[in-house]
Amino acid sequence: MSSVVAIKEQKRDIIRGHTQADDVKGLTQVLTTLLLLALTWWVAVLSTEVSYWLTAAATLLISLFTLRAFVLMHECGHGSLFRTQRLNRAFGFILGVFSGMPQYVWSQHHNYHHATNGNWDKYRGLYTTLSVDEYAAMTDAQQRMYRCKCSVALAPFAGLIYAIFNPRFNWLKGSISLLKHIAKGKIAQPTLSTKAHAASFKTRYWKSEKEYWHMFWNNVVLLSIWGLMCWGIGTERFFTIYLVSASLAGGAGIVLFTVQHNFEHSYASDGRSWDYDTGAIEGTSFLIFPRWLNWFTANIGYHHIHHLSAKIPNYRLVECHNEYRHLFSDVTRIKLTHVHRALKYILWDSSAQRIISVAEYRQQMSQAHEG
Repeated sequence: MSSVVAIKEQKRDIIRGHTQADDVKGLTQVLTTLLLLALTWWVAVLSTEVSYWLTAAATLLISLFTLRAFVLMHECGHGSLFRTQRLNRAFGFILGVFSGMPQYVWSQHHNYHHATNGNWDKYRGLYTTLSVDEYAAMTDAQQRMYRCKCSVALAPFAGLIYAIFNPRFNWLKGSISLLKHIAKGKIAQPTLSTKAHAASFKTRYWKSEKEYWHMFWNNVVLLSIWGLMCWGIGTERFFTIYLVSASLAGGAGIVLFTVQHNFEHSYASDGRSWDYDTGAIEGTSFLIFPRWLNWFTANIGYHHIHHLSAKIPNYRLVECHNEYRHLFSDVTRIKLTHVHRALKYILWDSSAQRIISVAEYRQQMSQAHEG
């Protein structure tokens, strides 16, 4: 019997035995993370008068605490960190501010990833992994750009764009378009209410009024904090520490997400033959991290368990894996030292229904020409 079949048979018991959220554990995780983040910021600011090496070390720690805050925010989006939706929404918003991400809007997109994991017709990750045919149709320059985009070296830059620039830019651009739409509508139909004009506005940046207001308040609170920090410690000092730490945290998050689904011959089905549980077991990796890094990433390395059920809290992932480890023999293990190698798998071979590397693609092309 394959592990996927066995998991399908026991899935209900696996989930039912480990989905109980604990408000005390959830609150402890959030408060310790935010308090340590604040303390490390205090050390980083004071250290600028002592040693830039100390500032660099503190900035690295800030990035790790920010990464943990992001993972906990992500868990609130799944409604799994706390027992009640009210607590998950409240702390999800707070953690989203510290992570630079409008939590509710982000969680809607992320839930789509969970619903389609392994179905590469519908979702191809943060880097929008290209198919072999799409890559082959590119020019040499375009192929080089694509390979560079997916590299570790550019991950911090991608993290800065993803976590800091895009949420601000999308909100501002969308809001300006909304105001223009309302103004034009008022000129054309002055008797129609402003709310009615706003309701007819369509944009790719948000899908509902609720999403817009989450974006609005996330940005208002975050920009207010930026202003207070600039006033309190100086603009140059604040943004130097903030942008570096946010870039490192965002880059680490992107790398983590990528190698959790892009690795040697990971499951990458089309829509017709896709299976949810196969995607969780064969299209999701188990990251073997040292204990300290598992803490900073809130056990997200146990990603196969997370994709079996996102309702299992991070503080129950390890025990769930250990209890049912005999079922997870087909899950790909990736050590920290192998992350760089996993990032080379950036092409979807749709005919073989798996992810391959550029080197493997070139070998296939060479064999095809010889044949």
